[in-house]
Amino acid sequence: MTKAAELLGISQSAASAAVRSLEQQHGVQLFNRVGRNIELSQTGHRFLPEAKAVLERAAAAHNVLEHVSQTVTGSLSIAASQTIASYWLPRRLASFHEAYPAVRLSVTIGNTRQVETKVLDGTADFGLVEGRTESDILRRAKIDVDRLLLVVAHTHPEIAELSPGRPDIRGLRWIIREAGSGTREALEDLARREAISFADLQIFLVLPSNEAVRQAVEAGAGATIISELVVARAVAEGSLRSVPIDLPKRDFAMITHRDRQTSLAQMALKAHLGSRADGTAPA
Repeated sequence: MTKAAELLGISQSAASAAVRSLEQQHGVQLFNRVGRNIELSQTGHRFLPEAKAVLERAAAAHNVLEHVSQTVTGSLSIAASQTIASYWLPRRLASFHEAYPAVRLSVTIGNTRQVETKVLDGTADFGLVEGRTESDILRRAKIDVDRLLLVVAHTHPEIAELSPGRPDIRGLRWIIREAGSGTREALEDLARREAISFADLQIFLVLPSNEAVRQAVEAGAGATIISELVVARAVAEGSLRSVPIDLPKRDFAMITHRDRQTSLAQMALKAHLGSRADGTAPA
């Protein structure tokens, strides 16, 4: 309830009062209150798709008026994967806000699979991912390119090579992100390229964030494949060492639902974030 109130720009008590008023008006219970938590009741689950449909129609009506007036206003919900949200997106959103101060932005963070789910179910207007997406009802557009590095702590022993630039990945202890993340996907691709079963790799530790992975590697716990954006400073300062290996670059991509109408604000932000992809400098 608190998160909903924040998104609506009202107090938590006002949000709770609105829900109670709706329940009292129709003599129903939309939520089960379990201790200090709440969960959707059976009635709430039945009402949810209707409520979402009303919100989508209201958004469509707003878009019509926005297009008529050619005024870029409103709110945008962005779901972004961790690398993009933490290292690539913030300064671009800051410059977008300078250009379009009437647009309110909100960002949620997850792995690629979680971002895809948010775009599909409409809780995000669009997503920003570095991993592969699965749904065929999403539009996908490249907005930038990311370089991946294989890194270990500066104190890590020399790594055996099968050939120059081809380290023995089977002999490394790996620290990786959770299933559904782009960097884990990159290691899975590398294992396939080397004709090694992913299950045969020495997965020492699975962590839920890039920062946790970086710190564990710096502490000497093992090796990882991670975005250069995350570890560039640590490599420059010498706490991490980059291991020579041929890793393909990966795309940063914007994903949108092909069946949902696009507002002027969404088009403006797409153009702003995508300016890098055609070779022009970002604002």
